[in-house]
Amino acid sequence: MSKKPSPKPEIPHQPEEDLLAACQVEIGHTFTSVELLRSALTHASGATTRLDSFERLEFLGDSILGLVACEALFRRFPAYEEGELTRVKSAVVSRRTCARLAEEMGLRRFLILGKGFNAKQSLMSSNLMANVYESLIGAIYLDAGIEAARTFIHKRLDAEIDAVDRAAGDGNYKSLLQEKGQREFGITPLYIVIDEKGPDHSKCFKMAAVVGEKTFHGAWGRNKKEAEQRAAMNALAAINGQPVPFDHS
Repeated sequence: MSKKPSPKPEIPHQPEEDLLAACQVEIGHTFTSVELLRSALTHASGATTRLDSFERLEFLGDSILGLVACEALFRRFPAYEEGELTRVKSAVVSRRTCARLAEEMGLRRFLILGKGFNAKQSLMSSNLMANVYESLIGAIYLDAGIEAARTFIHKRLDAEIDAVDRAAGDGNYKSLLQEKGQREFGITPLYIVIDEKGPDHSKCFKMAAVVGEKTFHGAWGRNKKEAEQRAAMNALAAINGQPVPFDHS
């Protein structure tokens, strides 16, 4: 079972300029306009106006991330149709993935917050970190162009794409769900039979994936193996906030 990445050590209170310099070292990009980086790290609570926060950059970065990810998947899976590419994208780029990548880079340490706002205790902590990751992409794009943004994205996203290539490339959504479950939750998924029908010699099964205490939408298959694969795809879609691809009625 893979281990969750250890959190970056806390940085003692430092002048803002020192934090911005340390952040550039951590992310591997030196900004021509440090003001872009400052905006990418500034929560609305710490901004003079919302226009000075990361919200506009997050809007831009989300689109750039989607473009780069879609291009990579389009090239990696030339035999996939649009629906298959959409499902694979949902497994590669999700809010959880963006938040995890932000945490792995230690971006929480560099956030510029207003007094009284605690990023650790915020109920929106995961969503906040996903926003910061996307805002940083937007800032890098404006600072140095699409190639710099593409390099930054691929440096951290290729492992996600490789996992999809190994698993979903062969239609093995169970393997993909297992990798995702272990990487993001530290849990190995299980599968349960929730219904069956037909004669013994030609029985169909309805299986559901279980990750921790969460049981996801079930899916029918002509055998247990097929039903488990479809159930895994349903679980992946649900985890990533996508429509469930298989009817679970």
